[in-house]
Amino acid sequence: MRKNNGERRSMKTKSALLIRASISFPPNLYKTLEEIAKQKKVSLAWVVRDAAEKYITDKPAEVGKSRADAR
Repeated sequence: MRKNNGERRSMKTKSALLIRASISFPPNLYKTLEEIAKQKKVSLAWVVRDAAEKYITDKPAEVGKSRADAR
């Protein structure tokens, strides 16, 4: 099934808001992330983004402190 023009535009807009990053993982961690993605039926990128968001949410004081230290 093809997407209509409105759906295509929203996907382009959404992807334009993302920043691509290359990350290296130890093999055992990568395998675990792949297994989680397979179980949840999502991409490995989704699992990594979800974990990063949860990490930041759980450590708001440390995130603010590290930003202040960088100045």
